[in-house]
Amino acid sequence: MPEPQLVYLLSDATGETVENIVSAALTQFRGKAVRMKRISNVRTKTQVYEALDEALDHRALVVYTIVNRELAQLVHDECDSLGLLNIDLITPLLMRLSEFFGRSPKETPGLLHGMDEEYFRRIEAVEFTVKHDDGQEPRHLPKADIVLVGVSRTSKTPLSIYLAYRGWKVANVPLVKGIDPPAELFQVDPGRVAGLIIDPQRLVEIRASRLRNLEQNPRAAYADYELIEEELKLSRRFFRSNPWVVVDVSGKAVEEAANEVLVKLHLK
Repeated sequence: MPEPQLVYLLSDATGETVENIVSAALTQFRGKAVRMKRISNVRTKTQVYEALDEALDHRALVVYTIVNRELAQLVHDECDSLGLLNIDLITPLLMRLSEFFGRSPKETPGLLHGMDEEYFRRIEAVEFTVKHDDGQEPRHLPKADIVLVGVSRTSKTPLSIYLAYRGWKVANVPLVKGIDPPAELFQVDPGRVAGLIIDPQRLVEIRASRLRNLEQNPRAAYADYELIEEELKLSRRFFRSNPWVVVDVSGKAVEEAANEVLVKLHLK
């Protein structure tokens, strides 16, 4: 069994972010024996020198997320002088964001994972939303802060995830011709349900693109204009028979549609 190659993860906070990113990348190299060593709370030059001396002993790859530019530059320069391969995951992003926003970053370690009440609320919301995507676990629909209803490809999932990251527990329910929606949908407070509609031609384009991505016939019934028009007509009729708000997502960015959902549900 070959010795595993080492990847040193340096962070001025918990190191959770850099470990998650590297772990995701390593899934593309399943045949390689790799071991990661995470070094957290790197805040001084001495800590940098000690960590890199150790990495040098193992000829490790160094991956780091250090928001302090001076310290990040030190890691880069030292790695170069020692001949260590290194990757800075955060500085290039901070530079581009600075250009975009026209302001300098705070350079405060650990802001991403500030363990406050708001952070845990968002985590709980995201977990709930993922578990209740596309009609899953309908028995929990009454526990949702927001329920989105619509035919396939009306942005239910992107909207749900966006709202979840803002702290709302969201469930979404697909409308499928010939299949009754779950009974639990009608137990939800009507003031928390939004029906999603979209221009039929736009939906044809979205579904045809989806089929092409799946290497299927883009002219299948799923993307047929007349059938889509009938689907949408039925969904509008269904929405009118219930006291729900309706949001037209045609040509709207996720942020814009999400804002409209919140406004119409009087959550903003």
